[in-house]
Amino acid sequence: MKLSRQSKILELISKYDIETQEELTEWLMKEGYNVTQATVSRDIRELKLTKVAMDGGRQKYIAIQKTEPGLSEKYTRVLREGFLSMDMAQNILVIKTVSGMAMAVAAALDALQMNSIVGCIAGDDTIMCAIRTAEETVSVMEKLSKIINNVE
Repeated sequence: MKLSRQSKILELISKYDIETQEELTEWLMKEGYNVTQATVSRDIRELKLTKVAMDGGRQKYIAIQKTEPGLSEKYTRVLREGFLSMDMAQNILVIKTVSGMAMAVAAALDALQMNSIVGCIAGDDTIMCAIRTAEETVSVMEKLSKIINNVE
């Protein structure tokens, strides 16, 4: 439901000049999504929507498509330099890092924006990632191995 709703939000803001959360909530209700403003607010944060100025002093929501140049390379470097090992326990991925690097590596994982990763918790040298399913955990491990070993 969340993925469907967020896809609809992206569709709506690309079609219409939507200025407020209330207006977006109304559009979603018209489309059959029973949402609260709090839910829409969370979706806006998760989708990293921002407002841009239009003519006449009005604003509208847009989705930022591009990231800062070189940002993904920086995160990849942090991932490679901090990573030591990984193992899975069902849908939990446990990543061991160089001491003091877990938070930086977890930030790099978040920046990769893998839909399978629900969230990460980092300590000093260990990260626990909640993955949606055990099957997706295997897939995430394979993707991370390719990134870490610089395999295309």
